[in-house]
Amino acid sequence: MTLAEATQAGRGNSNDHVRRHNLSVILGLVHRNRGLSRSQLTRQTGLNRSTIAALVAELVSLDLVIEVEPDASNQVGRPSPIVRPSAKTVGIAVNPEIDAVTVGVVSLGGTVVKRVRYAVDHPPTVREAVDISAAVIAGMRAELDGPYRTTGIGVAVPGLVRTHDGLVRLAPHLGWEDEPFAEMLEEATGLSVVAANDAHLGTLAESTFGAGRAITDLIYLNGGASGIGGGIIAGGRPLGGTAGYAGELGHTLVNSNGVACHCGARGCLETEVRRERLLALVGLANADVDELESALGDSADPAVRTEVHRQLDFLAVALRNAINTLNPELIVLGGFLASIYAVDPAYLNGLLDEQPLKASRESVRVTRAQLGADLLMIGAGELAFESLLADPANFHAAPMAFPE
Repeated sequence: MTLAEATQAGRGNSNDHVRRHNLSVILGLVHRNRGLSRSQLTRQTGLNRSTIAALVAELVSLDLVIEVEPDASNQVGRPSPIVRPSAKTVGIAVNPEIDAVTVGVVSLGGTVVKRVRYAVDHPPTVREAVDISAAVIAGMRAELDGPYRTTGIGVAVPGLVRTHDGLVRLAPHLGWEDEPFAEMLEEATGLSVVAANDAHLGTLAESTFGAGRAITDLIYLNGGASGIGGGIIAGGRPLGGTAGYAGELGHTLVNSNGVACHCGARGCLETEVRRERLLALVGLANADVDELESALGDSADPAVRTEVHRQLDFLAVALRNAINTLNPELIVLGGFLASIYAVDPAYLNGLLDEQPLKASRESVRVTRAQLGADLLMIGAGELAFESLLADPANFHAAPMAFPE
């Protein structure tokens, strides 16, 4: 190869790198905003209109976005086409829990297309959770092989998950320790699988599509069947720690005279603030977030209000510590924590007006998660979309290849 040819090849490689990067930027913006006009894309990226048009056209050809005409009734001049994420490109979301394995289909733009909750009467073993997930996904195969293209599987695990390989180091309520759930599910389905902690994914979902949009410093705290987990966005970036285990706010000390926790300590938040106590008081064996909140709100039993206040007392201690340590702008409560907050928001807000440092408390708001029962499906879906969003030009939908 001559020097001129090598130089030209280098330029070609450089141009291709820039194009692929720009495709990633455009698709990411469209995905996270669930649609933007071409003019908005031009302003937000600084690219010229012709470049935006060419990039959007390529994403359309890849069937990753569509263009629709905007409502021109209140606009002057020719309106800019709206670029929306394609509903045909989907990821599969899986959430194993102590009482159910939930499998969902999530399209680009964070829209849950379908959600199947497979109830179990005992915490599933790793093998059982893999088999249930694979069977539900196999049952969806006819639907997914038709109008949809599948990117892969994201798994929301109620426990510690090692970042680089998805190994479940510890999911105590499930009884899992050092289990290769992602690897096993990949073998069972033929799809690529990425796993992460469920609360971290809830944080990602709420900060992208829910209550935490455009907030650079927030804490997300979720209460579920397997206890309480949390996630942190600091300076606009997820705070994961060295191996991805940061945010275990459920193991904040809230009662020095409390009972032993499965983690080995005493008086952790999740030993005092528990979903099963609430379910028992309202006479439910099981319930999703919306059902529990409705039951708590409708109950006239004073014991229900007493227990809600007791749990909010301990939650306030954990939030006081988090506010003083992390100085967030927003605290988002999800799962059954959102349910007890909804029963009496003034009670928790009053506690937080008194307990944290005044200067830190002044800047923080408390709110409920917006994504409801779809939260973890959307969060796990983000894992399934990671490689696609990073390099749309290299995307090839993976066929499902279940073992015979």
